[in-house]
Amino acid sequence: MSKIFKKTVFAILIAGGLFSFAFPGQGNCEAPALDELVAGIQKKYDSASDFRARFVQEITMKTVRKTEREEGTVYFKKPKRMLWDYTRPEAKKLVINPKKSWLYVPQDNVVYIQDSRKIFNSRLTIKFLTGIGKIGDDFRIRYSDPETDEKGNFLLELSPRSPESGFDKLFVTVDRDTHMITKCRFRDHFGNTTIITFTGIKINNGFSDALFTFKPPQGVEIQNVP
Repeated sequence: MSKIFKKTVFAILIAGGLFSFAFPGQGNCEAPALDELVAGIQKKYDSASDFRARFVQEITMKTVRKTEREEGTVYFKKPKRMLWDYTRPEAKKLVINPKKSWLYVPQDNVVYIQDSRKIFNSRLTIKFLTGIGKIGDDFRIRYSDPETDEKGNFLLELSPRSPESGFDKLFVTVDRDTHMITKCRFRDHFGNTTIITFTGIKINNGFSDALFTFKPPQGVEIQNVP
């Protein structure tokens, strides 16, 4: 079960790290100069202490050619705090803070607990979750081809400079009006593809640290993940 736990965490850490980037509004759909856009991303990221959004997550497993779709609400707070509250097709919670992480699966009546330090084993992920990441330093960035989609939203391709990141490229869609990241797509080294779409984005909500802790319900099975 530890492999399932790690696969779930990997997908959301990548999405959480990317999603905390937001683009400054510019009032038109013309793609700006790349260096201007990167500077805007970093500035907005530095100013965002937390965010909340609805999400749809689709993971396609290469070996079985099957796509699993889940949705819910995500909460993020610097440093190293996340809550992914899945509501469909089944309830599930993944809670992460600097010390512990909990994956609660009600239908199995089990909670998987892991030391968060073992999850944050990627220097790239750690830097973004601690709020000190520099996107231009950690990614090679370019516009995709085409640079915009059919609605005029910007399309970017990010290649991590670190070989330990667990993926080769990330593709993001940036809303042309709000300049927020609304979709990210990446493929891991096993060929599995993850697409996460965000709606109803709100930043700087003032979340309490208490939101990012979890008390297992009475009678639930607890499994410690190495």
